[in-house]
Amino acid sequence: MPPHQALRLLGLAGLGALAALPALAQDDRYYYGGLSVGRSRSSLDESAIVASRLPPGVAATAIASDDKDTGYKVFGGYRFSRHFGVEAGYFDLGKFKLRAATAPAGTLDGRIEVQGINLDLVGTVPLSERLSALARVGAQHARTRSDFSGDGAAVVTDPGARRKDTNVKYGVGLQYAFSDAFMLRGEAERYRIDDAAGRRGNVNLVSLSLVFPFGRAPAPTPRMAMPLNYVEPAPALVAVQAPLPPPAPPPPPAAPVPRRVSFSAESLFGFDQSNVRPEGRSALDAFAKELDGTAFGVVTVEGHTDRLGATVYNQTLSQQRADAVKDYLVNSQGLDATKVAAVGKGEAMPVTKPEDCSGNQAGPQLIACLQPDRRVEIEVAGTR
Repeated sequence: MPPHQALRLLGLAGLGALAALPALAQDDRYYYGGLSVGRSRSSLDESAIVASRLPPGVAATAIASDDKDTGYKVFGGYRFSRHFGVEAGYFDLGKFKLRAATAPAGTLDGRIEVQGINLDLVGTVPLSERLSALARVGAQHARTRSDFSGDGAAVVTDPGARRKDTNVKYGVGLQYAFSDAFMLRGEAERYRIDDAAGRRGNVNLVSLSLVFPFGRAPAPTPRMAMPLNYVEPAPALVAVQAPLPPPAPPPPPAAPVPRRVSFSAESLFGFDQSNVRPEGRSALDAFAKELDGTAFGVVTVEGHTDRLGATVYNQTLSQQRADAVKDYLVNSQGLDATKVAAVGKGEAMPVTKPEDCSGNQAGPQLIACLQPDRRVEIEVAGTR
C-alpha cells in the first residue's frame, strides 16, 4: 500500500471517531505510554528469497528456517474518548534465519531483520469495570534488512538488501486496569512487510504490554447534604391553679421531615457504567449509617444525567443507576425493599441552566460545566 493511501485510510477512521464524540455522556481522556515484549513469527516466501540470491544454474534442494524470535514495542498514545484513541510507537520484530542446501553442492545462509514505526487508531469496548477488548488498525513504515552468505556453488553476489515501505497493520487484544495508573495488555498483531525478494509477507507478534496512563483527572468526591437536624418539641405548659385541671394531652408526633442527599455520578460509577464502584459503596455505607435510629416512611432514589447524548439512552442509564443504588442499600445495608423506590429522571431535571453551560458539542469545558447534572439523589422522609 502506498504511504499516502495508508495515511488517508487512518485519517478517515480518526474523523469518524471524532464525529461520534457528541453521543458520549461522559469522557475519559488521558495520555499513556508503555512497553511490549512478545513472540514474533514470520510467514515469508522462503523459496523466493533463496532463489533471488542464488547464482544462475544453482537451485535449492532443501531449506531450513528459524521463523520465530522475540519482538518488542515502545509506544505512547492519547485516548480522546471512552472508545477511541491514537497510538504511535517503534517496533522491532526480531531476526529470522534460513539455510538452504543447493545443487551443485553449496550452502546459503540468510538473516532478515524488521524494525519500524507505526501510527494506529485503537478502539476500546469495555467488558466490565476493569476489563476491555481492544482492536487496532494503522499504518506502519518498516525497514527490512537482509544479509546473505554462501559457500560452494551458492556464491552470493548480492549479500545485503535494504527495503523500506509503508503498509497496513492490525490487531486485537484484551486490557485489564489494575488501577488508574497501571494496565496490562495481551495482543495479537499482524504486520505486512516487503521481504528480501521484493514480495510482501506477514510477521505476526503476540505480546504482553505494560501500560502507564498519566494526566488522568481524579474522581470527584461525593457531594452530600448536611445531616438532618433533630429539633426536640417544646415541653407542654401546665397551668398551676387550684384545683388542678386534667393534664394536657401529649403533642402529636412530628411530621416526617424530608432529607435529600446528592451524589455525583462519577463518585458512584465508572464511566458510562451502572455498577457501583468501591468508592461509591463507601459513600453509600456512610449515608446508610446516618439513617440508624431513623423511622423513615419511604426512601426515593433518583438517577439523573446531563443533556449530552440521546434522550432515550440517558433515560435508560439514569434508571439503571437508580436501580443499582437501591439494590446496594437493600442487599448490603438491610433497608426494607418495600420502602425504597428507584426512579430514572434522565436529563429532565438539570441543576445547571442553559445560559450557564452553552453549546451541544461534548468538549472538555462543556462536560466539566454539566458535571452537577450527572448525579444520583436520595430523599428520605422520616423522624428519629
